[in-house]
Amino acid sequence: MNTGSYFEPIGEHRYRPTPHTGGAWSSDEQHFSPLGGLMVHAIDRYRGAAGADSGMMLSRISFDILGKLPVDDCDIEVRTIRPGRTIELIEADMLIGGRSVVRCRAWCLGSGDTSAVAGGEAEPLPHPDTVKPWPMTSVWSGGYIAMLDVRATETPKPGRATAWISTPLDLVAGQTASPLASFVTLVDTANGIAVREHPTKWMFPNVDLTIHLHRQPRGGWTGLDTTVTFGPTGQGITSTVLHDVAGPIGHAQQILTVRPLA
Repeated sequence: MNTGSYFEPIGEHRYRPTPHTGGAWSSDEQHFSPLGGLMVHAIDRYRGAAGADSGMMLSRISFDILGKLPVDDCDIEVRTIRPGRTIELIEADMLIGGRSVVRCRAWCLGSGDTSAVAGGEAEPLPHPDTVKPWPMTSVWSGGYIAMLDVRATETPKPGRATAWISTPLDLVAGQTASPLASFVTLVDTANGIAVREHPTKWMFPNVDLTIHLHRQPRGGWTGLDTTVTFGPTGQGITSTVLHDVAGPIGHAQQILTVRPLA
């Protein structure tokens, strides 16, 4: 049963976050994961209003997090950078308090029947109905984490985890989100499922998220097969094979800034 939404629309391109967006690192910041889904939703609406070719698919989505994400109203501005009939580049900016806090660039690629040569995928994950819930709130706090249904295929280890994530919430109240926007809403969770060090002792926030897709998601669950690497000079990488219930659909990468907490 739905119990609310992550955002409420308060204008044509303006949104208000609900308490369900509360961040894991700080209670006065939003978790990036729903914001990423919201930006894809805004791109979907922009393309729909422009009469975009439905055969063009968002195939690479790259987010740069430019600063703090306060729990405040946001505006999203979308524009076409490189128009085309088979390849198109779209850019979106999220502004809070008049300041750009997230910039997204999305490549839309033309589609066609390549089933005869399809291959090279990773092995599918066990179906989420066959694995037990994992209490992610035992590691993380915040309104966003509190509403997730997390099911780990095995007990997470430092730097390694595989889990299914779902949410009962709508992305935007009163608006239908695409399967892709709903899927992306949960992808940034990857950096929290396979922690190498406990977040009370070390910080390792990501400053970006890049998603590459070889197939569009079919909705329902977001599967994360995640490995976290910390380097020796304060940088780290979270690398994830993305799945839906039908199998692998792509990859995600997040660059981390790794710092000890006092």
